[in-house]
Amino acid sequence: MMPKDPAMLLSYVNLKLRDFYTSLDALCEDLDVDRNEIVEKLSGIDYHYDEEKNQFV
Repeated sequence: MMPKDPAMLLSYVNLKLRDFYTSLDALCEDLDVDRNEIVEKLSGIDYHYDEEKNQFV
């Protein structure tokens, strides 16, 4: 289950991306979550996905 709080979501997603997934798409597919929902929620706290770093920065 994905955290609902944006700051907790940021930490959770970046940890998963760093340790387990090669891309945001792979994470979303494996965990069956909506990529747009994650991107929108994290853009609300001024974080955006960087494909080269495979992290939200």
